[in-house]
Amino acid sequence: MQNNVEKKKRITLTSKEVSELIAEGIVTVILLLLLNVAIMVLFTQMLNNSPDLSDAIYRSKNIFANSLDSDIFWSGRNFVIPFFGIIDILIVFWRLIRRYRQMQLRHIINELHYIANGNYDYRIPFELRGDLSKVVDSINGLVDSTVAAIEDERAIEKSKDELITNVSHDIRTPLTSIIGYLGLIEDRQYQNTDEILKYTSIAYKKAKQMKSLVEDLFEYSKVRQPSVPVNNVSFDMVQLLEQLAADFELEAKKKEIQILVDTTESQLVMDGDTEKLVRVFNNLITNGLKYGTHADKIIIKIEKAKNEAVITVQNNGQPIPREALDQLFDRFYRVDESRSQEISGTGLGLAITQNIVNLHGGYIYAQSNDDWTSFIIHLPLHKNQVKVLSDNR
Repeated sequence: MQNNVEKKKRITLTSKEVSELIAEGIVTVILLLLLNVAIMVLFTQMLNNSPDLSDAIYRSKNIFANSLDSDIFWSGRNFVIPFFGIIDILIVFWRLIRRYRQMQLRHIINELHYIANGNYDYRIPFELRGDLSKVVDSINGLVDSTVAAIEDERAIEKSKDELITNVSHDIRTPLTSIIGYLGLIEDRQYQNTDEILKYTSIAYKKAKQMKSLVEDLFEYSKVRQPSVPVNNVSFDMVQLLEQLAADFELEAKKKEIQILVDTTESQLVMDGDTEKLVRVFNNLITNGLKYGTHADKIIIKIEKAKNEAVITVQNNGQPIPREALDQLFDRFYRVDESRSQEISGTGLGLAITQNIVNLHGGYIYAQSNDDWTSFIIHLPLHKNQVKVLSDNR
């Protein structure tokens, strides 16, 4: 969002407002003069009707005049007129300041109406003092937060639309094949039993592909929730990854890929949700086996760096283009669309991986060059270190 206000400026009163301010001052002065005269008349009447009060004032004048050896105290005008003058000036000043503040507030309200009419890039530019300055800052801050909320809402709506579009596309493709081949069987458009088996086999594979997509969507939606529970237990990361490497050994052997665990740690005890973390490394290893074209090695490196575990899953297959690295963790993103259609995959694996890592207070990123394509994960060793790791990112 770009703010149209480049610098603060003072409020400039219109000629009408200046006239109002002058009229306010004149009316206030006239009213005060009338009030002063009324007070003087009442005070004079009180002196005429109360000899004791008049005598007391005379004695007081005599005492001050004799004590200070000055005749100034004999004339009441020397005190009354300056006194009324000071009070009148203070009242006029207070009235004009009050009126000026009201005019400033009117300008602020007009600016607020302008913003409320849809000009969300605009901010109230006035340089003020005191409480009005706090009001302007609060209004600008509220507009900023409102605009941010609107943009977030738009992003969420756009994200939902993209999700529906991508899910519809990914489900429609295998569903079309399933309906097509089952339709051939329904219409008896086959020559023999072998053709029936061929059609049902293809339909079955496409159904499994749809099942995988639905499961990944469910998992993605689940780990996207900030309130999803993380069942932390203490476990040995080295042992977990060695077991996973052994589980993939047969599949890797078929593809002539060797899976190695490289670490100097005999064990690395840490806290985490092992079920979710297994999903993370399953996704990364599977990703290497599916898309690591021409790879013959997948290496899992385990390191301890201060209060965090750094796990790198890398393969020496075809490198990922630089422009694709930043989008790898976007849902449904595939580096090579044509290749991805040949190799079953939902495009949600890395998005799920990133969300699970985030739930553990860690982060993941990818690097790729001609030698290695690496996915590097940083995870806090213990639950109470999650905030520290987040602050250091």
